[in-house]
Amino acid sequence: MKKVFQSTIMTVGLAIFSMFFGAGNLIYPIQAGLNSGDKFYYGITGYMLTAVLLPLIGLIAMILFNGDYREFFGRLGKIPGFLSVLFCMCVIGPCIAMSRIVTLSYEMLYPFIGSFSAGNITCPITLPTFSVIFCILTFLATYKESSIISLLGKWISPLLLGSLAIIIIKGIMHPQSFLPVPFSASEVFYEQIIFGYGSLDLLGALFFASAILTILKKTISDEKDYNLRTLAITGMKAGMIGCTLLGVIYYGLSLLGAYYGPLFSGITNSAALFSQVSFAVMGQHGALIIAIAVAMACYSTIIALAMVLAEYIHKQLSFGFIQYHTSLVMVLAGTAFISCYGLATIMHVSGPIINICYPVLIVITLANIAYKMFNFTPIKIPALITLLVSIYYNSVNVQALFN
Repeated sequence: MKKVFQSTIMTVGLAIFSMFFGAGNLIYPIQAGLNSGDKFYYGITGYMLTAVLLPLIGLIAMILFNGDYREFFGRLGKIPGFLSVLFCMCVIGPCIAMSRIVTLSYEMLYPFIGSFSAGNITCPITLPTFSVIFCILTFLATYKESSIISLLGKWISPLLLGSLAIIIIKGIMHPQSFLPVPFSASEVFYEQIIFGYGSLDLLGALFFASAILTILKKTISDEKDYNLRTLAITGMKAGMIGCTLLGVIYYGLSLLGAYYGPLFSGITNSAALFSQVSFAVMGQHGALIIAIAVAMACYSTIIALAMVLAEYIHKQLSFGFIQYHTSLVMVLAGTAFISCYGLATIMHVSGPIINICYPVLIVITLANIAYKMFNFTPIKIPALITLLVSIYYNSVNVQALFN
């Protein structure tokens, strides 16, 4: 019996890691390492707080609510709770996160799949074409919901971890000096805390946890030792495994950014920076390893997000009227359409939205943990105050969004 649970914990832990580790998680640590320079350890500490610790806290919070995100956000009030969930689903769905994954995937995979050749004819693969193909492949992987955890934990995660480990180990075998940056340690620390918001992993954690617990219930419900306590412990142990792996990989990628990033400091495109750093480490002969890392990172997270969004439309928005598979098609069609606007547009729009809303989400998460553990009831006023302060501090970015 213990072996069954241990196997389940490991598989789910690997699945959690691959759910979190999307295309953005490849480029953000590289950029964080480059931005931190000789203040590397201050920068990576700040980045880890929002990119690793927060997702773990989010998983714990949602486990305390038994995976029910309606109850989690419902403490804000019925209508505010509903609107909050709807807004979060738009952010992690086609409007920002899923479209960002597709466009980042295109940017990073373009060196490997830039054109299609048939005889003497060579046709470039455009972003719209890539978006449609990528979303079709995502549909095939998420069509059978019950097999998603197994697909992620047993196949995609090992390929992702293995390819990333090869790149990181080869890169840190030849360490370089950290170049100085014109910022104080406290400035670097704070900036990397904000930079870690971009991973969106806290949002992912809250909604992935619901899907993970639902699948876990189906997986271990037939076991004699099954109860809610077992479910919670299994989920927390798996979450620890997933987030620990996340932290280790982030640290390694950040080192590569600090070591090799200055060689390409003129590159402003983060996706291109990752490609250049990877090729600097692996050489042209390592192209296959780099392509596997990018493809698995992109594919794993969009699979999880597509499942969460389809379940939400099926169960919460339509109350079962729209079937899961139909919902999945709707989500992926929307993703393919918005992806055609390109990475630059999506990043421009998403930045201010994320910076404003992330602090509010953090306050809601911490307040809900305090409510479950210490019966701390206030949540509406803290969330509102945080929202107003966050809007004030990001007002310049909001104005730029409409210019």
